[in-house]
Amino acid sequence: MAELLWLHPDDPPDAFPPAEYAAIEPNGLLAIGGDLSPERLLAAYRAGIFPWYDAEQPILWWSPDPRAVLLPGDLHVSRSLRRCLRRNRYTISTDQAFAAVIGECADRRADTGTWITPELRAAFLELHEMGHAHSVESWDGDQLAGGIYGLNIGRVFFGESMFSAGRDASKVALVGLTVRCRELGVSMLDCQVPSPHLHSLGVRDMPRSRFLSLLRDLVSAPDAGPWAQGRRCSDTLL
Repeated sequence: MAELLWLHPDDPPDAFPPAEYAAIEPNGLLAIGGDLSPERLLAAYRAGIFPWYDAEQPILWWSPDPRAVLLPGDLHVSRSLRRCLRRNRYTISTDQAFAAVIGECADRRADTGTWITPELRAAFLELHEMGHAHSVESWDGDQLAGGIYGLNIGRVFFGESMFSAGRDASKVALVGLTVRCRELGVSMLDCQVPSPHLHSLGVRDMPRSRFLSLLRDLVSAPDAGPWAQGRRCSDTLL
């Protein structure tokens, strides 16, 4: 593996090497260190780079090849999920409970290890207050049953994590996210690392070179929005 760049917190926010320089093994590791300031995080995501590490490690920055990408129209909605949407078991909202969603995503992975460290959680809460980070929530009555959160830059939504406290609640939130993306003109959802579960939902593997080429054009557009939206019945997502 080539020698990795160590970032210092005083380095300029965009002091990352090109994403194409990322390691082959471990796949996508590009740089170490730096900080989680809003400026550095926004610069990283614009360049196709994201932080992924645990509490025992320094900040690790990644750009894997291939990249897991979901185009809003490609989401696979199974027959059982379609029935769930029609029955309106859940209502859907956007940016109504961001702190609760990221908290649930972190807490539900605490026993097995989570990359949503307290520092990363605080950083995304700040990005949310700045209007860059957003959440989609699934509600069972007045109870938060599922959700997904991430970052919007230009016409890209960078998905970070999701949780489910009820059957299909996170999938319903994902449907809600893709619908909201179409409504706001977001063209691509970055799901970061491929997995069989993501593939079952319609996520495709995209060569990093192609992803970065699309990304450069899409992040240069104005951010989508406004994102906030009150509760809506899930059958309106069909």
